[in-house]
Amino acid sequence: MKNDQTKNEWGLITKLFMGIAVGTAIGLLANEQVMTVVSSVKYTLGQFIFFMMPLVIIGFITPAITRLRQNANKMLGAGITIAYLSAVVAATMAYFAGLLIIPHLSVPTSMEVLRQLPEAVFKLDIPPLMSVMSALVTAIVMGIAVLSSKATAFEKLLNEMEGIMLTVVTKMIIPMLPLLIAATFAGLAWQGTLTEQLPVFLKVVVVAILGHIVWLGVLYAIGGAISGKNPIEVIKHYGPAYMTAVGTMSSAATLPVALASARKSKVLSRETVDFFIPLGGTIHLAGSVLTETFFVMVISLMLYGTLPSFGTMITFILLFGIFAIGAPGVPGGTVMASMGLVVGVLGFDPAGVALLLAFFALQDSFGTAANITGDGAIALMLEGLFNKGEESAALPSDLKSAQMAASV
Repeated sequence: MKNDQTKNEWGLITKLFMGIAVGTAIGLLANEQVMTVVSSVKYTLGQFIFFMMPLVIIGFITPAITRLRQNANKMLGAGITIAYLSAVVAATMAYFAGLLIIPHLSVPTSMEVLRQLPEAVFKLDIPPLMSVMSALVTAIVMGIAVLSSKATAFEKLLNEMEGIMLTVVTKMIIPMLPLLIAATFAGLAWQGTLTEQLPVFLKVVVVAILGHIVWLGVLYAIGGAISGKNPIEVIKHYGPAYMTAVGTMSSAATLPVALASARKSKVLSRETVDFFIPLGGTIHLAGSVLTETFFVMVISLMLYGTLPSFGTMITFILLFGIFAIGAPGVPGGTVMASMGLVVGVLGFDPAGVALLLAFFALQDSFGTAANITGDGAIALMLEGLFNKGEESAALPSDLKSAQMAASV
């Protein structure tokens, strides 16, 4: 069973790498007509995946809340608090690191003009039934209401819905992800992001990625200390989720793989995984917040000749942590949610905003991957806070679901 699980993990990673390689090759070699087809494929796949995300969130979070029983409200509050603190402390770390590093970096002072990606020739619009945040609130309210009203019949219905959504995830959404990743990287290569901008800003992006690694190490160390479990038993399963996030640049699109990855851990209970992994994909954006904090400092020095003051940055960070909780889990969702703060608190003009968007696009995939991978650490913390001393991993009644997840 373990060998099959490992084989399936690496099988998915291989497909994701192939998607990146094939997509990059297409973007470098294709003409405009081919790229219109690629844009159509990307648009259609994205529409379907984002249509399903609210249903996946409701299908996993609501029954997870009903299984938590008396721990539901406490775990929800703890999860939101930890996600906020994770973003704020990560951003604060980025700020102090930036004070030491940025003055010594030779940053660019101009942008290369990217080639415009052709419009999709075929657009199949599939609007979601509700937004991701609406689905999250619906799932939480419904789960708490079912517990309070002791609606056992509806609780059984929710458990069946969870099984249905698991089938949708494993049989429909995950097989589509390599195609979506290929189309995404084809677009990046066609525009010139991979050949022109990336080498120019490589130093800045590398510093941000090193920040992700440091912060993930801190989160998993804290998770291991709180739970008394080995954090490696969680993070070692996150390879497919990390690669999916790198390819899609979207927490929402990565959610199915993140759920499957976390469910394979022997130290996380199914209840904690099904509750926090969808929740974390929506509210825990520490990697993206860390990156943007570093980038706004670089851009401020580049365009305005000085770093923001300490008081300005602290105000920005504390508010950004709140804004990040409500940011959509889509490509660029974090930076778009912060635009009001970037303009209102930091005083960026249109040139600064445009440069921030370009900077952020270069690392969006890695920031998203850090967000998703960090969710496993917070799940481990919640496991220690609420399930310490209890059995975790896949229980006998959960074997069918665990096997389905492992078959991804």
